[in-house]
Amino acid sequence: MAVRPGDGAAVAAAPGVTLDDVRAAQKILSGVSRVTALEGSRFLTGLLGSPVHLKCENLQRTGSFKVRGAYVRIAGLPPRERAAGVVAASAGNHAQGVALAASLLHVRSTVFMPVAAPLPKIAATRDYGAEVRLHGQVVDETLRAAQEYARRTGAVFIHPFDHPDVIAGQGTVGLEILEQCPEVRTIVVGIGGGGLAAGIAVAVKALRPDVRIVGVQAEGAAAYPPSLAAGRPVSIEAPATMADGIKVGRPGEVPFALVAELLDEVRTVSEDALSSALLLCLERAKLVVEPAGASPVAALLSDPGAFEGPVVAVLSGGNVDPLLLQRILRHGMAAAGRYLSLTLRLTDRPGALATLLGVLTRVDANVVDVSHVRTDPRLGLTEVEVELHLETKGPEHCAEVGTALREAGYTVIP
Repeated sequence: MAVRPGDGAAVAAAPGVTLDDVRAAQKILSGVSRVTALEGSRFLTGLLGSPVHLKCENLQRTGSFKVRGAYVRIAGLPPRERAAGVVAASAGNHAQGVALAASLLHVRSTVFMPVAAPLPKIAATRDYGAEVRLHGQVVDETLRAAQEYARRTGAVFIHPFDHPDVIAGQGTVGLEILEQCPEVRTIVVGIGGGGLAAGIAVAVKALRPDVRIVGVQAEGAAAYPPSLAAGRPVSIEAPATMADGIKVGRPGEVPFALVAELLDEVRTVSEDALSSALLLCLERAKLVVEPAGASPVAALLSDPGAFEGPVVAVLSGGNVDPLLLQRILRHGMAAAGRYLSLTLRLTDRPGALATLLGVLTRVDANVVDVSHVRTDPRLGLTEVEVELHLETKGPEHCAEVGTALREAGYTVIP
């Protein structure tokens, strides 16, 4: 689904961010953030029929673009506020960005994270120098705890996206894109709260108003389409997506006004598209990218004819928990037709399972796992149920496997 920001109601004014702000942020970040690589993608270039480049913020310090905005925000604090320390709430990327930025600026930082936050992200945040406090089951509860801590202690709350300094810092990604790919025609970027997309749009539209900027949200956490229609940020209930980096239930006031004014389009992508995009980045580009970071690639895969090239897709982060990555890769392989799960019932006699596996061997399907159930109230006295997980070569091979099983007399249970 695609939404054009200008199609909605009038948008209320919010504190602005200018090209000068972004250029000032770039000077502040000199020697701090990396100028991340812009890598070409032969596969996506072939799919779109025009050049596609990947802006690799997954290779940024702390593994995402977040350190840019966090550093600019904390660097701008007066001495009295720096002395009070800073506090943030995050499940991962913002936590690490604030922790590193504060450490580099010799500012004390406290980061609240959900109790269920992945252990690698908690450990990384501590390693970057922050005091980590685990609170709440969801980020909203964690956020309230961090804001209460700020009120109680006087620490400065560092918002992940709803502040002009943060947006200016994220906008330096846009300046780098124009320097690295002057001929760019379309920039595709994931949107959660909107800070990265807003910052890129401020920088790019000021210098190259002809460049089209497309934001991407996960279908299950798409707060921008209804907000753009209403002309103000609105909340959605229970956002749900594997892309936790863009799993935000309500746009920020400051980025929303900029997104509504400057972005050309906001698209949504499915969970299948996200997992397929992550798998593509890993296999074809050799890049570890988290689901939120892969959302621009998901948009390109979902509707390749909608983007004029050259295209730059911003891979915003690469911090993905290994256990989640394992599940996503399996999901991505299934979405790409390369992982097939089947359940069949066989007659319970010696050699029945071996005969079934022989059929699969003849069609070159690789068996990953077999579950053989002989005792279940659903089964007849002489029946067994077999659940198979297979690696295949794609949709055509999946169809070949199904045909071979039917011709051998097997019935697949829905």
